Amino acid sequence: TTKGFRDTLAMGREQIYDIYDLFAEFPEPLAPRYLRRGIAERISRDGAVLQALNPAEVLDAVRDLCAHGAGSLAVVLLHSYRNPTHERTVRQLVSRAFPDLSISLSSEVAPVVGEYERGVTTVVDGYVKPLAATYLNRLASDLGLLGYSRRLYLMLSGGGTATSETASERPVRLLESGPAAGALAAGFYGDLVGLDGLLSFDMGGTTAKACLLESGRAPVVHQLEVGRVHRFKRGSGLPVVIPVIDMIEVGAGGGSLAWIDELGLLKVGPHSAGASPGPACYGMGGQEPTVTDGNLLLGYLNRNYFLGGRMALDVESARLAIARVAAPLNLSETQAAWGIYSVVNENMAAAARMHIIEKGKDPRRYAMVAFGGAGPAHASRVARILGMRRIIVPLAAGVTSALGCLAAPLSFEFVRAFPGRLDEVDWGGVAELFAELELSGRAVLKDAGVDDAAITITRSADMRLVGQIHEITVPLPAEALTAGYVSAIKQAFYRIYRELYSRAYERLPIEAVNWRLVVTGPTPSIRLERHIAAAGASADAALKGRRPAYFAEAGGFVETPVYDRYRLRPGALVHGPAILEEQESTVVIGPGDEAQTDEYLNLIVQVG
Repeated sequence: TTKGFRDTLAMGREQIYDIYDLFAEFPEPLAPRYLRRGIAERISRDGAVLQALNPAEVLDAVRDLCAHGAGSLAVVLLHSYRNPTHERTVRQLVSRAFPDLSISLSSEVAPVVGEYERGVTTVVDGYVKPLAATYLNRLASDLGLLGYSRRLYLMLSGGGTATSETASERPVRLLESGPAAGALAAGFYGDLVGLDGLLSFDMGGTTAKACLLESGRAPVVHQLEVGRVHRFKRGSGLPVVIPVIDMIEVGAGGGSLAWIDELGLLKVGPHSAGASPGPACYGMGGQEPTVTDGNLLLGYLNRNYFLGGRMALDVESARLAIARVAAPLNLSETQAAWGIYSVVNENMAAAARMHIIEKGKDPRRYAMVAFGGAGPAHASRVARILGMRRIIVPLAAGVTSALGCLAAPLSFEFVRAFPGRLDEVDWGGVAELFAELELSGRAVLKDAGVDDAAITITRSADMRLVGQIHEITVPLPAEALTAGYVSAIKQAFYRIYRELYSRAYERLPIEAVNWRLVVTGPTPSIRLERHIAAAGASADAALKGRRPAYFAEAGGFVETPVYDRYRLRPGALVHGPAILEEQESTVVIGPGDEAQTDEYLNLIVQVG
């Protein structure tokens, strides 16, 4: 980085995420101080070179970093978003002298205003770049051995897909790709059943994510946090400035550990048993209690049908694990298991409610789309706490996110900082900037096989009132921008500002900070097989048997019918309490709930 700015990553912003916490902790930088070096160079905020780069100093610094074990280099020079010459020179020098060193430039990874955020994002990109390249090369090779000879496409955090080559160049864009695909899938199923307001609820093995969708569309923001010290406290993590579908982590996953804090209270997460050793009931050496262990003791999971019967669950190991928290609390194993189930559901509902209310919305107006390996087992309870009355559970809920990948178009976003007051913007410079971004974007999609005529261009700008530090993204007209559009752009800014904050201060000047361009290819068309509902369709043919399952509102264990979800025909109605099993997940229907299979074999649950 620029000499004198070595500690920017450690200093961060002067804002504190909790002004009442006298002992507030902050995440450690991914690049520790001994792996950070400053070099003498300087570019002004207008892009003028104030101090030239010294090639010998650059190579000495990199040589020293390599001696300390560095395998990847993140280059974050001051104001490089206005003039990337020095960063590109560093890459040329280092590539020749150290050809095996992976290099990430902030002027390419995150060319935006905000030294700290730009630095963090570039370091994250550099951190994962060698790993991503190795993994993707191996994946492509293995797929080739299996007979796959076509191109490999990957989901991006912003809801689009890109070729593996493009993703390898910007691996930081992959951080939230899995949850992003789930949000797109939720929108697809909402359209399928004719619902606009949706809350996607994706609960897997480690975490649970929620996304609020309006008109079936998942909103995209341009910053997320990773490595939060406090999971539910905004600002306690590392800011990464990439396009990402706006989601919130709402709780734990099936492998999350239950524990007792210093006050003697039962807690769940954030630590996880992971895939290895996994929950105690996996029989792979795990001894700590997890959400999955509790669900097994409550009768929600079939010990002989986990993963479609490919993996038997060990009830006794689960019982011994749950006893580790039950005994100190003077509870039975069943009571402790119900406590774990209740705590994780309340945590998820509280976080989801906060996410929804922060947007000025009422959770009772939305329907839930529940998926992931653990989501359908918890959806009924979470929806009831939130006041939601309808849940959609897609068929093959455990792999629903994969369908979201199929529903995503080829798309990539480009951004460039060019700050200035809206009334004083150099529109010629903006036009030149957008022309460069569009040329780069079209090249990316054409390389991926998209016809030039099928490419859609969308432009926007990050704007704020002068003196503010947070921006809002404002759509821009498709036509060539001139000073004649300033009034219309201002009104668009005020409209979005009012939607977010209920008021707008129109006497203050507006400044544009970053300019964005998204290139998008055609949206894939997905059609699910439609089944005709038979008159008098019954769930009886799908009944597998019965087993005791715990429902507190029913007084404890209840002999509960268990259904084979694959045998449920359209129109079949199931009354709760009930359990529906499929290979990748289990649906728990609570007492008073009703579930009916629709023509696409989705399960539509009416919460009692």
